[in-house]
Amino acid sequence: MKYRINDMEKTCPINQTRQWLEEVVIGLNLCPFARKPFTAGQVRFAVSDSRNVETLLGDLHEELDHMDRVSAEEVDTTLLIITDQLDDFLDYNDVLDLADGLLEQQGWEGTYQIASFHPAYQFADTTADDPENYTNRAPYPILHILREASLDKGLASYPNPEQIPERNMATLNGLNEAQWQALFGGLPGAHR
Repeated sequence: MKYRINDMEKTCPINQTRQWLEEVVIGLNLCPFARKPFTAGQVRFAVSDSRNVETLLGDLHEELDHMDRVSAEEVDTTLLIITDQLDDFLDYNDVLDLADGLLEQQGWEGTYQIASFHPAYQFADTTADDPENYTNRAPYPILHILREASLDKGLASYPNPEQIPERNMATLNGLNEAQWQALFGGLPGAHR
């Protein structure tokens, strides 16, 4: 299933990703730490139009280097939107290992981490249409660069952060058909 938000297929990737962030991630409070940097203008949206993994890793390196040069007050987090490759979720997963390797190779491990979002995201031991997969489904493959210091600060100030996944599942399971249609283009399993 291709992830859709209000049939925005013809809009620019940044606008589509921004709307997904506002309506799904922040709107459903799937990430309790997303609202603050978003409203403060500290989320950077970058597009990689790379068509091969080597160029994508170069784009990722540029974004990490950019974050290294600016303060968290300027850019707290970056969403690197991948528009022209990695449609297959397994191929995307392989790139996540390479991205983590880049962090380690450049000495950024412990400073940054990469969260993953994909239109066909699927957790292990789930079926493609299980609602929990939608917590990590986005309009495009995305490498989300997080500052570990900001993440640690958010986790320390949030009661019971280990319960976030269960709360997110309850939120998704509580959506009615109209909400699923508006946010995701229909109920899970309806696109078979």
